[in-house]
Amino acid sequence: MADQSITITDNRTGASYTLPLIDGAVDATLLERIHGLEADHGVFSLDPALENTAVARSTITYIDGDRGILRYRGYNIEDLAKRGDFLEVAYLVLYGELPSASQLEAWIYDIKHHTMVHENVKQFIEGFRHDAHPMPMLVSSLAALATFYPDSREVTDPAVRDLQIRRSIAKVPTLAAYAYRHSQGLFYVYPDNDLSFAANFLTMLWKRVEPRYAPNPVLERALNTLFILHMDHEQNCGTYAMRVAGSSLADPYSCLAAASAALSGPLHGGANEAVLRMLTSIGSKARVPEFVRSVIEGHGRLMGFGHRVYKNYDPRARIIKELADEVFAVTGTNPLLEIALELEHIALSDEYFISRKLYPNVDFYSGLIYQSMGFPIDMFPVLFAIPRTVGWLAHWNEMLSDPHHRIVRPRQVYEGVGERPFVPLERRG
Repeated sequence: MADQSITITDNRTGASYTLPLIDGAVDATLLERIHGLEADHGVFSLDPALENTAVARSTITYIDGDRGILRYRGYNIEDLAKRGDFLEVAYLVLYGELPSASQLEAWIYDIKHHTMVHENVKQFIEGFRHDAHPMPMLVSSLAALATFYPDSREVTDPAVRDLQIRRSIAKVPTLAAYAYRHSQGLFYVYPDNDLSFAANFLTMLWKRVEPRYAPNPVLERALNTLFILHMDHEQNCGTYAMRVAGSSLADPYSCLAAASAALSGPLHGGANEAVLRMLTSIGSKARVPEFVRSVIEGHGRLMGFGHRVYKNYDPRARIIKELADEVFAVTGTNPLLEIALELEHIALSDEYFISRKLYPNVDFYSGLIYQSMGFPIDMFPVLFAIPRTVGWLAHWNEMLSDPHHRIVRPRQVYEGVGERPFVPLERRG
């Protein structure tokens, strides 16, 4: 086997340094050995957006962006989305293996019996304005859960962490539904433990005065699939926010609030909303070529195409595109679908987009499905946060289980002024 190391020559001094490679990566802390001047503190890497920096060693999710591969714990996303149930896949992501029948039964029981939230949480949510955005309501109510569960601060205890994992997965849909109902001026609907994870959430959203709401099984299955697809995606912005907050040993609810806040941005969890706004602004299939030309000329942006990781067709986008047909058979075709299909057709046949490896990502079709199911646009990031809670908790638990865990504390390159004397107020300006 070839020597698994690299040698760096410092052209300032002529000195050479040999650094070991670990799984193709260099331990950035070893760069401190490279001293150009007697007074400096060694070299460190500069990567503001962490585009080429690994921040963790993980066993949860594998992505091969060049080949369009996504796997949870070794299982292809296509198989999990087609054959798996949300809570079954959640168990896999959290604990590393698909559950046995008895394990799954106990797991589902635990989740369903943690779905209720304290009645004071309703009062907390009622404190928001009637037109408050559901995502900040979710972020705030998530953080508030820490005040109801003071034991959650004992994050070094694996048993305590496991309890908070169950509580969080169970309660996030309830908080999300309460936030939605508040924004609509509707009474809150309590969870129904006889229903599946997806059906219970739909019931808490849509139930009116009927004794029992019966979700359409096609839409229930569609939501189950969408939740699986959004469950985890390696070290994205929200997940890293969870790790950063968790590295200080903060309670998991505060960490989930931090992750959700990161997800709320239009470059992250709000991306499918941006796709819908783009399709709406195009207006018709006939105007798609004109829009594409404007993008090529630098006068617009093609939302829902391209990804920091994928340089191929996002495998989640393929699944969602197929899922759309099933949903539209129930809801009726979204009028924006024709524009989306034409846009994809032109973009995938144009050299400008092909050369830049801009393929549809998960956000391109998911917004169309959510809108057709009846969700308002401002609920989209909330729908993203519900399943991503599983991935966030899996990474949080993995990080805290690492014996080498340390608080996150990156370095910076200082570009400000040098030392200067303090000037008394009367002598300034």
